[in-house]
Amino acid sequence: MSIDPTQDYFSLFGLQRTYAMDEAVLEAAWHRLQSQVHPDRYAHLPDVDKRRAMQWATRVNEGFRTLKKPLARARYLLELAGVDVGVETNTAMSPEFLMEQMEWREAVEEARAAAEVEELEQLHVRLLHHARDVRAELGRQIDVDHDLAGAADTVRRLMFIEKLQHEIDEALLALEG
Repeated sequence: MSIDPTQDYFSLFGLQRTYAMDEAVLEAAWHRLQSQVHPDRYAHLPDVDKRRAMQWATRVNEGFRTLKKPLARARYLLELAGVDVGVETNTAMSPEFLMEQMEWREAVEEARAAAEVEELEQLHVRLLHHARDVRAELGRQIDVDHDLAGAADTVRRLMFIEKLQHEIDEALLALEG
């Protein structure tokens, strides 16, 4: 196996360190790496080589999962740049964003309480569009403006949005089930 353990995920997959990602290129690189490190290829070798192959397969899979998801990719890029997103320590958000979140949550709770599946589905679609816009802003901050502090704030906002999206999904499942 010719994988360097000090490589970051972007280097591992032969990709540039950017937020913008061609998922087809990422997936092709993942398949290529998987074929190189898959433990079955090393089944006939000593246990130490089998363990190494398992470790590399795990690292390749972790890298793929991280780079495939926009939020995880942004957090990883910021981590590589030495920027602490401050998820646990920085809970300061703009009053506008907090008000927006309260309005979203109230709308979701009202629709859930009234068992309004159609309203929840509409909220789901609106939130998907909103998340897409926030991800575009995040990409601009990281790749174009190199505003890493702003990107860290946007990552925290996107985490709230994704959590709310998950809550809507759960409400829909509960009402449909």
